[in-house]
Amino acid sequence: MEEKTNVEQEKREARRKRRKKNEILSYVTVLLVLALLTVGGIIAAKYLYTPEQEEKAAETVAEEIEQELALQEEEVVLTEPEPVEPEVTAPTADEIGDQIVTPIIEGMTLEEKVAGLFIVTPEAITGVDTATQAGDGTKKAIEEYPVGGIIYFSKNIQSKDQLTEMISKTASYCKYPMFFAIDEEGGDVARIANSSIEVEKTGPAADIAATGDPNKAYVANSVIASYLKELGFNLDFAPVADVASIEDSFIGNRAYGTDFNAAAPFVSNAVTGLQDNGVSACLKHFPGLGATSGDTHKEMVTNERTSQDFKENEFITFKAGIEAGTDFVMVSHISLPSITGDNTPCCLIPSIVTDMLRAELGYKGVVITDAMNMAAISEYYSSDEAAIKALKAGCDMILMPENFKEAYDGIIKAVREDQTLDEKRIDDALKRIYKVKYKAQIAEELAKY
Repeated sequence: MEEKTNVEQEKREARRKRRKKNEILSYVTVLLVLALLTVGGIIAAKYLYTPEQEEKAAETVAEEIEQELALQEEEVVLTEPEPVEPEVTAPTADEIGDQIVTPIIEGMTLEEKVAGLFIVTPEAITGVDTATQAGDGTKKAIEEYPVGGIIYFSKNIQSKDQLTEMISKTASYCKYPMFFAIDEEGGDVARIANSSIEVEKTGPAADIAATGDPNKAYVANSVIASYLKELGFNLDFAPVADVASIEDSFIGNRAYGTDFNAAAPFVSNAVTGLQDNGVSACLKHFPGLGATSGDTHKEMVTNERTSQDFKENEFITFKAGIEAGTDFVMVSHISLPSITGDNTPCCLIPSIVTDMLRAELGYKGVVITDAMNMAAISEYYSSDEAAIKALKAGCDMILMPENFKEAYDGIIKAVREDQTLDEKRIDDALKRIYKVKYKAQIAEELAKY
């Protein structure tokens, strides 16, 4: 529109100049004629100019006037510029994700937002001892606490039909999409494969690594993802990115061997094996538990390794999983006083979660804590205190607080009353969470460009 306006202005200016020139030419013509008559009169009076010369001079003047008039009659031609097509830049997955999830989050109450930060057991919200079915109690609990996800354990599993129905009914009660999670690493840590449900079993990570073929990790995790998805699960707390780098490592055969460089392609293939088949992967346990023998389930576990030690070792396997596109990274409860200055668990430390995982490794997905009912947390922090510290450190989701309602109420109070936690921090966490939940829709929109 702006280019068209400029062209019209140029045309009007050309016409104005042409009219001005015509006026000047008229004056010049009159003056030339008068001059000719004057010269002719003088010549005739002095008998110095013959009729032939006078006629020739008149013709010359007439020709000059005619040429000038012809020049003034020429149309001024202005060439319009070629229209420039605006360059269309394809949006990024993050931009499309923002467009999809932001309106959803903006429509939530603070209570709904806070509930969405938790993954809990079904017992934590229903109050029953052992949940094996989903009925009115589950429906009421989810309406009151629309949690971000539910994790199931062996005690919740009786049969394939029972488990499938329980998950399906629970999903039908949800106002918002929910994660249905489980620990299914293969080997000893496999809630489904080690239950009465018949599925193809996969060996522990160490046995897969012993083959020397990273594709075996892809195949094994594809198998796991296939039966998990059939049952209704969409999140697996696997693979283990730790490496059993000491002889009595707590991780043991759950790790893909004892060498970081050799383990990295196995970790990467495990992530893609799960996620290519519709189940989100979760790398664990950042920044690494393989060099410890203690168990954070039972006690505080400290390690004197430096940040440089982790950069040269554990970062190799975690980076491989991150570059493979893992949806989740789980942060452990290990204490690293040489890095943090005290015995505070890693999941509560900004220098570990925000500086190391986010900034140094460039991870942009969902960060979740390890289970917060472990002794390394529960013996030193109340449920609300631990949850708030984890969010401030940069974690997006809280896994299994010892007292869910205390943690939930504590976060709401921190935002609404104490104002020690910004609601924007919760919104940022939810954006990452919901970009995973709406991953398929985001991919569909991105494919249109």
